[in-house]
Amino acid sequence: MLKDNEILATMLDAEEHREAVALVTVTAATGGRAAALGRHMLVRMDPARASIVQFDAGELQLKIEDDIRAVLRSRRHTSLHYTDVAGELELFVEVHAQPPHLIIVGAGHIAVPLAAIAKICDFHVTVIDDRAQYANRQRFPAADRIIAGPFRDELRRLREEQHGFDEHTYLVLVTRGHQYDVECLLEVLDDPLAYVGMIGSQRRIQAVFALLEQQKGIAAEKFDHIHAPIGLAINAETPAEIAVCIMGEIINVQRGGPGLSLSDHLRQERAARRARAQSRLKD
Repeated sequence: MLKDNEILATMLDAEEHREAVALVTVTAATGGRAAALGRHMLVRMDPARASIVQFDAGELQLKIEDDIRAVLRSRRHTSLHYTDVAGELELFVEVHAQPPHLIIVGAGHIAVPLAAIAKICDFHVTVIDDRAQYANRQRFPAADRIIAGPFRDELRRLREEQHGFDEHTYLVLVTRGHQYDVECLLEVLDDPLAYVGMIGSQRRIQAVFALLEQQKGIAAEKFDHIHAPIGLAINAETPAEIAVCIMGEIINVQRGGPGLSLSDHLRQERAARRARAQSRLKD
């Protein structure tokens, strides 16, 4: 039987690599399964990664692992109950979810307080900038990772390292030049990110989206999930206040809150414009 310290070592490795795992404990067992009481199982999200199992679940094993992965996706601890001819199993699934990942592209004056606030909010924080004098540990002591290199190249490389950006990844585009923000936006437009926010005035954002639709042939609907202008509508002015309004919007998205975003009005305008265009086509 695998010892508990082997499970602990695997959990620590999963935490280091931001991998979601479930620690499963048998809390009740009857019949031929009685010996499983108190034993553990460690299940990863990726079915290709073998689970660590301290007890024999027999023919139930594959179903149990599938159910545990569904629990991992829900990010909530829960209990599971199984019965077959061999007896009953009651399992408690303790979810060790990967922390949400905030990628800040641009290491300027807004990024510094934003990285600090995000870390306080338990985000894994990565900062990217093409200037080493800005992207460094002195400016970002709380960040988990600081990358100095070309914006789009480093963003692409980071995606490859993580085997794709997912629904627990949040991206903030606050570079020193709008052209860099747009390049990075194009890089991630089809990724299933939880949040993409881009700084800029409403007029500039509207012009950028229109230009991308015309020159790149990008469907207008693809911009509907972009939060631009970025942040909640709290009349923020200073870099620290803007960082607060950005982090507020991220938490609002994460928790499904009712906060009003600066991008809501522009999003509604675009939807209304598309509706009018469709109406004219029908006429």
